Amino acid sequence: MTKRSRTQPLRVLVAGGGVAGQALALWLTRGGHQVTVVERFPALRAAGAQVDLRGQGIEAVKRMGLLDTVRGKLVDEAGVAFVDARGKAKATIMANTSGRGRQTLTSEYEIMRGDLVRILHEATRDDTEYVFGKSVDGFEQDEHRVVAHFSDGSSGEFDLLVGADGQGSRIRRAVLPEGFDPYWRVGIHMAYWFVPRIASDSNIRDTYMVPGGRQIMRRSHNPTETQVYFVIREESDEASVIHRKPVERQQEFWADRFRDAGWQTERFIEGMRTSPFFYSQEVVQVRTDTWSKGRVVLAGDAAHCASPYSGMGISGGLVGAHVLAGEINRHPGDLPTALANYDSVLRPFVNEIQGEVNPRLLRLGMPMTQRAIDVFQAATALACFLHVPDLAARLSKKDRGGNWQLPENPAPISAA
Repeated sequence: MTKRSRTQPLRVLVAGGGVAGQALALWLTRGGHQVTVVERFPALRAAGAQVDLRGQGIEAVKRMGLLDTVRGKLVDEAGVAFVDARGKAKATIMANTSGRGRQTLTSEYEIMRGDLVRILHEATRDDTEYVFGKSVDGFEQDEHRVVAHFSDGSSGEFDLLVGADGQGSRIRRAVLPEGFDPYWRVGIHMAYWFVPRIASDSNIRDTYMVPGGRQIMRRSHNPTETQVYFVIREESDEASVIHRKPVERQQEFWADRFRDAGWQTERFIEGMRTSPFFYSQEVVQVRTDTWSKGRVVLAGDAAHCASPYSGMGISGGLVGAHVLAGEINRHPGDLPTALANYDSVLRPFVNEIQGEVNPRLLRLGMPMTQRAIDVFQAATALACFLHVPDLAARLSKKDRGGNWQLPENPAPISAA
Protein backbone atom coordinates (compact mmCIF):
# COMPACT_ATOMS: atom_id res chain seq x y z
CA MET A 1 0.00 0.00 0.00
CA THR A 2 1.50 3.32 -1.02
CA LYS A 3 1.55 6.34 1.24
CA ARG A 4 -0.85 9.20 0.60
CA SER A 5 -0.18 12.87 1.11
CA ARG A 6 -0.81 13.83 4.71
CA THR A 7 -2.66 16.97 3.63
CA GLN A 8 -5.05 15.19 1.31
CA PRO A 9 -8.29 14.02 2.97
CA LEU A 10 -9.18 10.35 2.70
CA ARG A 11 -12.34 9.12 1.01
CA VAL A 12 -13.81 6.66 3.51
CA LEU A 13 -16.79 4.37 2.93
CA VAL A 14 -18.48 3.03 6.07
CA ALA A 15 -20.79 0.05 5.57
CA GLY A 16 -23.34 0.23 8.38
CA GLY A 17 -25.12 3.18 9.95
CA GLY A 18 -25.34 1.91 13.52
CA VAL A 19 -23.58 3.14 16.65
CA ALA A 20 -20.01 2.21 15.65
CA GLY A 21 -20.36 3.41 12.06
CA GLN A 22 -21.76 6.80 13.02
CA ALA A 23 -19.27 7.29 15.87
CA LEU A 24 -16.45 6.62 13.42
CA ALA A 25 -17.95 9.08 10.92
CA LEU A 26 -18.09 11.75 13.64
CA TRP A 27 -14.39 11.54 14.42
CA LEU A 28 -13.22 11.10 10.82
CA THR A 29 -15.14 14.11 9.53
CA ARG A 30 -13.75 16.18 12.39
CA GLY A 31 -10.36 14.98 11.20
CA GLY A 32 -11.09 16.48 7.78
CA HIS A 33 -11.92 13.32 5.82
CA GLN A 34 -14.77 12.71 3.36
CA VAL A 35 -17.04 10.03 4.80
CA THR A 36 -19.92 8.19 3.14
CA VAL A 37 -22.10 5.89 5.26
CA VAL A 38 -24.22 3.31 3.43
CA GLU A 39 -27.00 1.61 5.38
CA ARG A 40 -28.96 -1.28 3.87
CA PHE A 41 -32.17 -0.27 5.64
CA PRO A 42 -34.29 2.34 3.81
CA ALA A 43 -34.08 4.80 6.71
CA LEU A 44 -32.09 5.38 9.88
CA ARG A 45 -32.33 2.17 11.90
CA ALA A 46 -33.27 3.91 15.12
CA ALA A 47 -34.83 0.86 16.74
CA GLY A 48 -33.65 -1.75 19.20
CA ALA A 49 -33.89 -2.48 22.86
CA GLN A 50 -32.30 -0.87 25.89
CA VAL A 51 -28.50 -0.68 26.01
CA ASP A 52 -26.06 0.53 28.62
CA LEU A 53 -22.92 2.62 28.67
CA ARG A 54 -20.14 1.73 31.05
CA GLY A 55 -16.57 2.71 31.87
CA GLN A 56 -14.64 3.73 28.79
CA GLY A 57 -17.85 3.95 26.74
CA ILE A 58 -19.09 6.81 28.92
CA GLU A 59 -15.73 8.53 28.52
CA ALA A 60 -15.93 8.07 24.71
CA VAL A 61 -19.31 9.83 24.62
CA LYS A 62 -17.95 12.59 26.84
CA ARG A 63 -15.00 13.09 24.47
CA MET A 64 -17.47 13.53 21.59
CA GLY A 65 -19.14 16.37 23.44
CA LEU A 66 -22.43 14.42 23.58
CA LEU A 67 -22.66 13.35 27.22
CA ASP A 68 -25.23 15.98 28.23
CA THR A 69 -27.39 15.03 25.23
CA VAL A 70 -27.18 11.36 26.18
CA ARG A 71 -28.04 12.19 29.80
CA GLY A 72 -31.21 13.83 28.55
CA LYS A 73 -32.37 10.53 27.03
CA LEU A 74 -31.44 8.09 29.80
CA VAL A 75 -33.91 5.41 30.87
CA ASP A 76 -34.82 5.33 34.55
CA GLU A 77 -33.88 1.79 35.61
CA ALA A 78 -33.22 1.68 39.33
CA GLY A 79 -32.21 -1.95 39.69
CA VAL A 80 -32.86 -5.62 38.91
CA ALA A 81 -35.34 -7.83 40.80
CA PHE A 82 -35.52 -11.63 40.71
CA VAL A 83 -39.23 -12.47 40.90
CA ASP A 84 -41.30 -15.62 41.43
CA ALA A 85 -44.37 -16.78 39.46
CA ARG A 86 -46.58 -14.32 41.36
CA GLY A 87 -44.27 -11.42 40.46
CA LYS A 88 -43.01 -11.10 44.04
CA ALA A 89 -39.40 -9.92 44.28
CA LYS A 90 -37.20 -12.49 46.02
CA ALA A 91 -34.06 -10.34 45.74
CA THR A 92 -33.26 -6.92 44.27
CA ILE A 93 -29.87 -5.56 43.20
CA MET A 94 -29.90 -1.78 42.84
CA ALA A 95 -27.81 0.24 40.39
CA ASN A 96 -24.56 1.73 41.66
CA THR A 97 -25.11 5.48 41.36
CA SER A 98 -22.26 6.46 43.72
CA GLY A 99 -19.94 7.39 40.86
CA ARG A 100 -17.31 5.05 42.31
CA GLY A 101 -16.29 1.48 41.54
CA ARG A 102 -18.14 -0.88 39.23
CA GLN A 103 -21.64 -0.81 37.73
CA THR A 104 -23.98 -3.61 38.86
CA LEU A 105 -26.41 -5.58 36.66
CA THR A 106 -27.88 -2.28 35.52
CA SER A 107 -25.91 0.85 34.65
CA GLU A 108 -26.67 4.41 35.65
CA TYR A 109 -26.30 5.14 31.91
CA GLU A 110 -29.15 3.12 30.38
CA ILE A 111 -30.46 4.38 27.03
CA MET A 112 -32.58 3.06 24.18
CA ARG A 113 -30.44 2.06 21.21
CA GLY A 114 -32.67 4.11 18.91
CA ASP A 115 -32.14 7.27 20.94
CA LEU A 116 -28.37 6.81 20.86
CA VAL A 117 -28.44 6.23 17.09
CA ARG A 118 -30.49 9.41 16.61
CA ILE A 119 -28.11 11.42 18.79
CA LEU A 120 -25.12 10.28 16.73
CA HIS A 121 -26.95 10.95 13.48
CA GLU A 122 -27.84 14.48 14.54
CA ALA A 123 -24.17 15.07 15.35
CA THR A 124 -22.90 13.73 12.01
CA ARG A 125 -25.49 14.33 9.30
CA ASP A 126 -24.26 17.80 8.29
CA ASP A 127 -20.72 16.61 7.55
CA THR A 128 -21.31 12.99 6.48
CA GLU A 129 -22.96 11.68 3.31
CA TYR A 130 -25.63 9.12 4.25
CA VAL A 131 -27.04 6.71 1.67
CA PHE A 132 -29.94 4.54 2.81
CA GLY A 133 -31.42 1.47 1.18
CA LYS A 134 -28.09 0.36 -0.26
CA SER A 135 -25.42 -2.11 0.85
CA VAL A 136 -21.91 -3.12 -0.14
CA ASP A 137 -22.25 -6.44 -1.98
CA GLY A 138 -18.56 -6.82 -2.78
CA PHE A 139 -15.30 -5.01 -3.34
CA GLU A 140 -11.89 -5.25 -4.94
CA GLN A 141 -8.74 -3.44 -3.95
CA ASP A 142 -5.13 -2.74 -4.83
CA GLU A 143 -2.40 -0.72 -3.13
CA HIS A 144 -3.96 2.58 -4.25
CA ARG A 145 -7.71 2.20 -3.79
CA VAL A 146 -10.69 0.01 -2.94
CA VAL A 147 -13.65 -0.22 -5.32
CA ALA A 148 -16.97 -1.02 -3.65
CA HIS A 149 -19.82 -2.64 -5.56
CA PHE A 150 -23.26 -1.72 -4.28
CA SER A 151 -26.58 -3.56 -4.21
CA ASP A 152 -28.10 -1.19 -6.80
CA GLY A 153 -25.46 -2.14 -9.37
CA SER A 154 -23.35 1.00 -8.96
CA SER A 155 -19.70 1.17 -7.84
CA GLY A 156 -17.54 3.70 -6.04
CA GLU A 157 -13.83 4.28 -5.48
CA PHE A 158 -12.50 4.98 -1.98
CA ASP A 159 -9.26 5.07 -0.01
CA LEU A 160 -10.67 2.94 2.81
CA LEU A 161 -13.67 0.66 3.34
CA VAL A 162 -14.90 0.11 6.90
CA GLY A 163 -17.13 -2.85 7.70
CA ALA A 164 -19.32 -1.63 10.56
CA ASP A 165 -22.13 -3.95 9.48
CA GLY A 166 -22.73 -5.80 12.72
CA GLN A 167 -22.44 -9.28 14.18
CA GLY A 168 -23.34 -10.94 10.87
CA SER A 169 -20.98 -8.73 8.83
CA ARG A 170 -20.71 -9.46 5.11
CA ILE A 171 -17.53 -7.39 4.84
CA ARG A 172 -15.89 -9.63 7.46
CA ARG A 173 -16.31 -12.73 5.29
CA ALA A 174 -14.07 -11.17 2.65
CA VAL A 175 -11.46 -10.09 5.20
CA LEU A 176 -11.06 -13.44 6.97
CA PRO A 177 -9.69 -16.68 5.50
CA GLU A 178 -12.26 -18.81 3.69
CA GLY A 179 -14.02 -21.21 6.05
CA PHE A 180 -12.99 -19.36 9.21
CA ASP A 181 -15.76 -19.31 11.85
CA PRO A 182 -15.54 -16.05 13.84
CA TYR A 183 -18.24 -16.98 16.34
CA TRP A 184 -17.61 -18.05 19.92
CA ARG A 185 -20.88 -19.58 21.12
CA VAL A 186 -22.22 -20.00 24.64
CA GLY A 187 -25.33 -22.07 23.85
CA ILE A 188 -27.80 -19.29 24.66
CA HIS A 189 -30.45 -17.65 22.46
CA MET A 190 -32.48 -14.49 23.01
CA ALA A 191 -35.47 -12.64 21.57
CA TYR A 192 -36.85 -9.23 22.54
CA TRP A 193 -39.77 -7.02 21.63
CA PHE A 194 -42.10 -4.33 23.02
CA VAL A 195 -45.55 -4.65 24.63
CA PRO A 196 -47.92 -2.02 26.04
CA ARG A 197 -46.96 -0.93 29.55
CA ILE A 198 -49.34 -1.65 32.43
CA ALA A 199 -49.60 -0.13 35.90
CA SER A 200 -47.55 -2.83 37.63
CA ASP A 201 -44.54 -2.33 35.31
CA SER A 202 -42.06 -0.39 37.44
CA ASN A 203 -38.62 1.09 36.87
CA ILE A 204 -37.08 -2.07 38.35
CA ARG A 205 -36.12 -4.70 35.78
CA ASP A 206 -37.89 -7.98 36.58
CA THR A 207 -36.10 -11.28 35.97
CA TYR A 208 -38.13 -14.49 36.12
CA MET A 209 -36.43 -17.90 35.96
CA VAL A 210 -38.20 -20.90 34.46
CA PRO A 211 -37.11 -24.57 34.68
CA GLY A 212 -35.41 -25.81 31.55
CA GLY A 213 -32.75 -23.10 31.42
CA ARG A 214 -35.26 -20.39 30.51
CA GLN A 215 -35.48 -16.77 31.62
CA ILE A 216 -37.90 -13.88 31.08
CA MET A 217 -36.94 -10.25 31.65
CA ARG A 218 -39.22 -7.21 31.70
CA ARG A 219 -38.03 -3.64 31.72
CA SER A 220 -39.90 -0.40 30.93
CA HIS A 221 -38.36 2.53 29.09
CA ASN A 222 -41.21 5.04 28.74
CA PRO A 223 -44.76 5.60 30.06
CA THR A 224 -46.40 3.49 27.34
CA GLU A 225 -43.96 0.69 26.42
CA THR A 226 -42.32 -2.26 28.14
CA GLN A 227 -39.53 -4.44 26.77
CA VAL A 228 -39.76 -8.22 26.96
CA TYR A 229 -36.82 -10.63 26.70
CA PHE A 230 -37.09 -14.41 26.35
CA VAL A 231 -33.77 -16.22 26.89
CA ILE A 232 -33.07 -19.94 26.66
CA ARG A 233 -30.18 -22.39 27.03
CA GLU A 234 -30.43 -24.66 24.01
CA GLU A 235 -27.97 -26.23 21.59
CA SER A 236 -30.43 -27.84 19.17
CA ASP A 237 -30.21 -27.54 15.39
CA GLU A 238 -33.58 -25.76 15.38
CA ALA A 239 -32.31 -23.09 17.79
CA SER A 240 -29.15 -22.54 15.77
CA VAL A 241 -31.02 -21.75 12.53
CA ILE A 242 -34.23 -20.12 13.79
CA HIS A 243 -32.79 -16.59 13.70
CA ARG A 244 -32.50 -16.75 9.91
CA LYS A 245 -36.10 -17.86 9.40
CA PRO A 246 -39.05 -15.52 8.67
CA VAL A 247 -40.20 -13.48 11.67
CA GLU A 248 -43.46 -15.43 11.91
CA ARG A 249 -41.53 -18.68 12.29
CA GLN A 250 -39.22 -17.11 14.88
CA GLN A 251 -42.21 -15.98 16.94
CA GLU A 252 -43.73 -19.48 16.78
CA PHE A 253 -40.45 -20.91 18.09
CA TRP A 254 -40.34 -18.57 21.08
CA ALA A 255 -44.05 -18.98 21.87
CA ASP A 256 -43.67 -22.78 21.83
CA ARG A 257 -40.63 -22.68 24.12
CA PHE A 258 -42.30 -20.46 26.75
CA ARG A 259 -46.03 -21.15 26.58
CA ASP A 260 -46.03 -23.06 29.92
CA ALA A 261 -43.72 -20.66 31.75
CA GLY A 262 -46.27 -18.89 33.96
CA TRP A 263 -46.02 -15.37 35.44
CA GLN A 264 -46.96 -12.87 32.66
CA THR A 265 -45.99 -15.12 29.77
CA GLU A 266 -49.45 -15.08 28.17
CA ARG A 267 -49.41 -11.27 28.09
CA PHE A 268 -45.94 -11.21 26.59
CA ILE A 269 -46.65 -13.79 23.87
CA GLU A 270 -49.87 -12.01 22.90
CA GLY A 271 -48.00 -8.70 22.67
CA MET A 272 -45.30 -10.28 20.52
CA ARG A 273 -47.67 -10.57 17.58
CA THR A 274 -48.37 -6.83 17.37
CA SER A 275 -45.04 -5.47 18.61
CA PRO A 276 -43.56 -2.66 16.45
CA PHE A 277 -40.17 -4.26 17.02
CA PHE A 278 -39.00 -7.89 17.26
CA TYR A 279 -35.49 -9.34 17.16
CA SER A 280 -34.19 -12.88 17.65
CA GLN A 281 -30.50 -13.73 17.97
CA GLU A 282 -27.96 -16.27 19.15
CA VAL A 283 -25.73 -14.95 21.93
CA VAL A 284 -22.21 -15.05 20.47
CA GLN A 285 -18.92 -13.23 20.52
CA VAL A 286 -16.97 -12.37 17.39
CA ARG A 287 -13.34 -13.41 17.84
CA THR A 288 -10.79 -12.98 15.05
CA ASP A 289 -7.02 -12.64 14.86
CA THR A 290 -7.18 -9.77 12.39
CA TRP A 291 -9.44 -6.78 11.83
CA SER A 292 -8.10 -5.57 8.49
CA LYS A 293 -6.91 -6.63 5.08
CA GLY A 294 -5.30 -4.04 2.83
CA ARG A 295 -7.62 -1.07 2.59
CA VAL A 296 -10.53 -2.79 4.35
CA VAL A 297 -11.02 -2.73 8.12
CA LEU A 298 -13.68 -3.97 10.54
CA ALA A 299 -15.24 -1.95 13.36
CA GLY A 300 -17.78 -2.47 16.14
CA ASP A 301 -19.61 -5.80 16.37
CA ALA A 302 -18.26 -6.82 12.97
CA ALA A 303 -14.78 -6.86 14.50
CA HIS A 304 -15.25 -7.72 18.16
CA CYS A 305 -18.86 -8.31 19.25
CA ALA A 306 -18.66 -8.96 22.99
CA SER A 307 -22.28 -10.23 23.34
CA PRO A 308 -25.13 -8.70 25.39
CA TYR A 309 -23.88 -10.44 28.54
CA SER A 310 -20.64 -8.48 28.53
CA GLY A 311 -22.51 -5.25 29.23
CA MET A 312 -19.95 -3.60 26.96
CA GLY A 313 -21.27 -4.14 23.43
CA ILE A 314 -22.22 -0.53 22.77
CA SER A 315 -19.31 0.83 24.79
CA GLY A 316 -16.97 -1.44 22.83
CA GLY A 317 -18.28 -0.04 19.54
CA LEU A 318 -17.82 3.55 20.70
CA VAL A 319 -14.33 2.88 22.04
CA GLY A 320 -13.29 1.00 18.90
CA ALA A 321 -14.46 3.86 16.69
CA HIS A 322 -12.50 6.29 18.86
CA VAL A 323 -9.30 4.27 18.50
CA LEU A 324 -9.68 3.56 14.77
CA ALA A 325 -10.45 7.18 13.89
CA GLY A 326 -7.56 8.38 16.03
CA GLU A 327 -5.05 6.18 14.22
CA ILE A 328 -6.40 7.14 10.79
CA ASN A 329 -6.36 10.84 11.65
CA ARG A 330 -2.81 10.60 12.97
CA HIS A 331 -1.54 8.55 10.00
CA PRO A 332 -3.71 9.52 7.00
CA GLY A 333 -0.82 9.01 4.59
CA ASP A 334 0.17 5.62 6.01
CA LEU A 335 -2.88 3.36 6.37
CA PRO A 336 -0.84 0.19 7.09
CA THR A 337 0.57 1.85 10.20
CA ALA A 338 -2.84 3.25 11.19
CA LEU A 339 -4.58 -0.13 10.93
CA ALA A 340 -1.75 -1.99 12.66
CA ASN A 341 -1.87 0.50 15.55
CA TYR A 342 -5.67 0.17 15.73
CA ASP A 343 -5.27 -3.55 16.33
CA SER A 344 -2.43 -3.31 18.85
CA VAL A 345 -4.01 -0.48 20.87
CA LEU A 346 -7.58 -1.83 20.99
CA ARG A 347 -6.90 -5.58 21.30
CA PRO A 348 -6.16 -5.56 25.07
CA PHE A 349 -9.44 -3.74 25.75
CA VAL A 350 -11.42 -6.16 23.57
CA ASN A 351 -9.80 -9.15 25.28
CA GLU A 352 -10.79 -7.67 28.64
CA ILE A 353 -14.47 -7.09 27.82
CA GLN A 354 -14.89 -10.40 26.01
CA GLY A 355 -13.31 -12.17 28.97
CA GLU A 356 -16.10 -10.80 31.18
CA VAL A 357 -18.43 -13.42 29.66
CA ASN A 358 -18.09 -16.68 31.59
CA PRO A 359 -20.29 -19.51 30.21
CA ARG A 360 -20.33 -21.28 33.58
CA LEU A 361 -21.68 -18.19 35.34
CA LEU A 362 -24.26 -17.71 32.57
CA ARG A 363 -25.48 -21.27 33.01
CA LEU A 364 -25.59 -20.76 36.80
CA GLY A 365 -27.97 -17.86 36.20
CA MET A 366 -30.21 -20.02 34.00
CA PRO A 367 -30.93 -23.11 36.16
CA MET A 368 -32.50 -26.24 34.68
CA THR A 369 -34.65 -27.26 37.68
CA GLN A 370 -37.02 -25.50 40.10
CA ARG A 371 -34.85 -26.64 43.01
CA ALA A 372 -31.80 -24.96 41.46
CA ILE A 373 -33.87 -21.81 40.87
CA ASP A 374 -34.92 -21.77 44.54
CA VAL A 375 -31.31 -22.15 45.67
CA PHE A 376 -30.17 -19.34 43.36
CA GLN A 377 -32.86 -16.97 44.59
CA ALA A 378 -32.21 -17.79 48.24
CA ALA A 379 -28.48 -17.19 47.85
CA THR A 380 -29.10 -13.94 45.98
CA ALA A 381 -31.59 -12.78 48.63
CA LEU A 382 -29.05 -13.45 51.40
CA ALA A 383 -26.33 -11.57 49.50
CA CYS A 384 -28.65 -8.58 49.03
CA PHE A 385 -29.64 -8.66 52.71
CA LEU A 386 -25.95 -8.43 53.58
CA HIS A 387 -25.45 -5.66 50.97
CA VAL A 388 -22.81 -7.74 49.20
CA PRO A 389 -23.58 -6.59 45.61
CA ASP A 390 -23.62 -2.92 46.63
CA LEU A 391 -20.38 -3.15 48.61
CA ALA A 392 -18.64 -5.20 45.91
CA ALA A 393 -19.57 -2.64 43.26
CA ARG A 394 -18.55 0.43 45.27
CA LEU A 395 -15.26 -1.06 46.47
CA SER A 396 -14.20 -2.44 43.10
CA LYS A 397 -11.13 -0.66 41.73
CA LYS A 398 -12.23 -1.08 38.10
CA ASP A 399 -15.36 -1.33 35.97
CA ARG A 400 -15.80 -3.66 33.02
CA GLY A 401 -13.03 -2.91 30.57
CA GLY A 402 -10.43 -2.98 33.34
CA ASN A 403 -7.80 -0.28 33.73
CA TRP A 404 -7.32 0.21 29.98
CA GLN A 405 -7.26 3.94 29.23
CA LEU A 406 -8.94 5.62 26.26
CA PRO A 407 -6.23 7.15 24.00
CA GLU A 408 -6.04 10.85 23.17
CA ASN A 409 -8.86 12.41 21.18
CA PRO A 410 -8.91 11.55 17.47
CA ALA A 411 -9.83 15.15 16.59
CA PRO A 412 -10.85 18.43 18.29
CA ILE A 413 -13.96 18.20 20.44
CA SER A 414 -17.07 19.77 18.96
CA ALA A 415 -19.05 22.33 20.87
CA ALA A 416 -22.12 20.04 20.57
